[in-house]
Amino acid sequence: MSESQLWDDVDDYFTTHLTPEDEALRAALDNSEAAGLPSIAVTAPQAKLLQLLAQIQGARTILEIGTLGGYSTIWLARALPADGRLVSLEYSPVHAEVATRNLARADLDDIVEVRVGPALESLPRLAAENPPPFDLVFIDADKGNNPHYVEWALELTGPGSLIVVDNVVRGGRVADADNPAPDVQGTRTALELIGRHPKLSATAIQTVGSKGYDGFALARVLP
Repeated sequence: MSESQLWDDVDDYFTTHLTPEDEALRAALDNSEAAGLPSIAVTAPQAKLLQLLAQIQGARTILEIGTLGGYSTIWLARALPADGRLVSLEYSPVHAEVATRNLARADLDDIVEVRVGPALESLPRLAAENPPPFDLVFIDADKGNNPHYVEWALELTGPGSLIVVDNVVRGGRVADADNPAPDVQGTRTALELIGRHPKLSATAIQTVGSKGYDGFALARVLP
């Protein structure tokens, strides 16, 4: 058995016993595939971790940067109270349309708003609305802009908020300072920004699973 097959089998085992998917979640993945969206959504165990973090946090407001087909959005939104709010930013109108349908099917369209356009244009407009601090920010968009997304996350959160940055390992390439790829350099810059920022306490975790070798960073905003 190959290493990757073993990772797949373990993920399947975890999903079956700890993070079973219901019809709305399965439909979100099926509809995304049918619409030709890339197969890059988080796995069920990873999505459940996000949901648990939001629940532990007692989150009432969540900001997601990178909607794709709305799979992670559904998991996160289900952690919110009935009067909670989740704003998800998506660059692609096609992806946003698929996500909006998936969220409506999951009966979450009342608390989730998908905003379409480049996140670096949507974020200043969101900040101009002067919303209450977001309790959790999940960053899972184009990796070259990760430093900018972290900076905006700091603008839109408050003490005690959590910031999660996905896909920070890049298959191990993140350790190579000489790798010129935008995703590597953007991720490295974001991690180094987080590490030296006086308002953040953070760590990063390596993971393996059906999406391969990767990981995430978790940061808490300090008082």
